Amino acid sequence: MELNELLPLIIADNHLHAKWLNTLSLMENTGARKISASEDPETVTYIILKHAAEEHRHAFYLKKQIEKTGIDNCTTYASKYLLAPAYSRYYLNQLDIDVCRYLKKELGLAGKELRFAAYLLVTYAIEVRADELYPIYQEALENAGSKVNVKSIILEEEGHLEEMINQLKSFSPDWESHAAKAVEFESRLFNKWVMALDESLQFSVGSLL
Repeated sequence: MELNELLPLIIADNHLHAKWLNTLSLMENTGARKISASEDPETVTYIILKHAAEEHRHAFYLKKQIEKTGIDNCTTYASKYLLAPAYSRYYLNQLDIDVCRYLKKELGLAGKELRFAAYLLVTYAIEVRADELYPIYQEALENAGSKVNVKSIILEEEGHLEEMINQLKSFSPDWESHAAKAVEFESRLFNKWVMALDESLQFSVGSLL
């Protein structure tokens, strides 16, 4: 199933919905930690600090939204509190690896230059995805009459994408071709993640029968 088909099924079950929110929180937190790890201690910019702080806040906000599902046991990012836990952890890490390999091969980058370029491309690809995922999720929430709301994240993610494009333009005159490659890597991983979510839901439903 496609994500827009899976989301109503997730939202309809409070336990699944809590795990979904926790999974999104995990992924936002992973992204924030990756941004921080890419920082150069001397040349880190205002935009990078702002972006890392906002991704951490998204992770916290999503964690708080779990309370609205009435489920209070998703206290950590332990696998039992996540949907498709293995692939949800793998997704961003593999995207980082794929982009780094590409940058090494195509641009011969290494060290802090590689870390910064990878931050730009990985984050761009994730922001493109976030600009698609969160509005679909918000629409599904509204259709279900859910108390959960991600409108504030949608607004900030739109700003993040614009900021990433501005940074990429300064990074390379060929930024669009590099960005397209990162999006290609991300799309393949995202599709596999959705398949893993589908399997996770089938297992969860099957275990209740």
